[in-house]
Amino acid sequence: MADDSASPSPSSASPLQHHREALKSSVRNTAASRRREQAIAIGKERREALIRAKRVCRAPISGSDEAEMEEGDMVVDEEKACLEAKTAHAVEELKSALSIQGKGVQKKKIEALRDLRRLLSQPEVPLVDTAIKAGAVPLLVQYLSFGSSDEQLLEAAWCLTNIAAGEPEETKSLLPALPLLIAHLGEKSSTLVAEQCAWAIGNVAGEGAELRSTLLAQGALRPLTRLMFSSKGSTARTAAWAMSNLIKVGPDPKAANELITIDGVLNAIIASLEKEDEELATEVAWVVVYLSALSDRGISLIVLRGLGNLIAADDYMVDSVLTVGNNIIGLIKCLKSDNRVLRKESSWALSNIAAGSFEHKKLIFASEATPVLIRLVTSAQFDIRREAAYTLGNLCVVPTGNCELPKIIVEHLVAIVDGGALPGFIHLVRSADVDTAGLGLQFLELVMRGYPNKQGPKLVEMEDGIEAMERFQFHENEQMRNMANGLVDEYFGEDYGLDE
Repeated sequence: MADDSASPSPSSASPLQHHREALKSSVRNTAASRRREQAIAIGKERREALIRAKRVCRAPISGSDEAEMEEGDMVVDEEKACLEAKTAHAVEELKSALSIQGKGVQKKKIEALRDLRRLLSQPEVPLVDTAIKAGAVPLLVQYLSFGSSDEQLLEAAWCLTNIAAGEPEETKSLLPALPLLIAHLGEKSSTLVAEQCAWAIGNVAGEGAELRSTLLAQGALRPLTRLMFSSKGSTARTAAWAMSNLIKVGPDPKAANELITIDGVLNAIIASLEKEDEELATEVAWVVVYLSALSDRGISLIVLRGLGNLIAADDYMVDSVLTVGNNIIGLIKCLKSDNRVLRKESSWALSNIAAGSFEHKKLIFASEATPVLIRLVTSAQFDIRREAAYTLGNLCVVPTGNCELPKIIVEHLVAIVDGGALPGFIHLVRSADVDTAGLGLQFLELVMRGYPNKQGPKLVEMEDGIEAMERFQFHENEQMRNMANGLVDEYFGEDYGLDE
């Protein structure tokens, strides 16, 4: 009953963590403080190095209509005053294009946006201040309105990206644009538009804690998280960079704590780090740096998932982990935590240990983990109940290595059933999720086959297990139908109860 469905993924809390009880609080606080200090130092080095906290978008992003900046777009030796005059004129053209109607207006809008974007993209003479003073930002906000063409949205977001790359007060001028930039991160936006908006948001977030707080309050975290795991490489890289700016060291670790609880985020982080995309791995690694620096929960989950993946490998790795840790007290502490994700991750890690050797099963069974798991399988949220069920089921069997039914560890089975786990498994049988229902059926089979003195069927019947299995009598899934009907026929057939 090994955990086949567990995804190769997220993290876990180390078995060694806080094992010296008397020093637990001070050790935790000191470690957290040192992680934050280190992240601040690293962040400063990062900003001073080639990787800047804010980035000017000079060339079109991958996949846009313009493959590259046209040569001769900007005469770089023009006088500053001339370029500033051109910038002011470009902003006036933006305003004019908004006020006219009729044929050709869309083309005029795009041309006006493109002219301003090219001026803001050239490096020799900073023109952001000129554009802001000419009133560019409120006009660009109008160009971001819903219903506009993707080309218009892309050019407007690009202009705002480069304004946000300016000086602190210039970046702050984008406050009126933030709600729309965040809105265009959504699933209904084209990938190109969403990527450019993520770039602009990354520049804003790179400016400081006050603007990061504003972005978080306006809901930037979740859509940016979704974008961070786009199948398009440049989009994923840009979003990951923006995310690292959004959650990095500040006065409040709230963003890091919220990010770590988003469903699937740990799996996606691990998957990104494993891709053959060095730039993406680098940007995601910065996200991990800030997560581990700012969030005790984050570092626990990252370690937990790493531990879970490690012990899923083979029995030798499990032995190594448990030998180093001497016990599984760290996992048990996570299992008893009030935090839902920690409970789920530790259950998942324990299920991998329980799927191993008989010695590993005995170690968990003899620990405080077993009664906690029984409580979770009967009363926790669905995803945690399922992980706890995998662990308890794995504790009860030794795979035979062939097609035969697994050998039952009767002592473990009896203790788990008598401890009150059976109703939880029967509840799983009633689940709409086929895999979860199958997990419940497998455990009922163990009970009916292996509980001493042939009392298993009676125990299942007393908890309304027959009714739960009979719901599969005409189920569309053939495997589930055959399994449930086979169990009912075998254990509750014509001879059931005659020997009593």
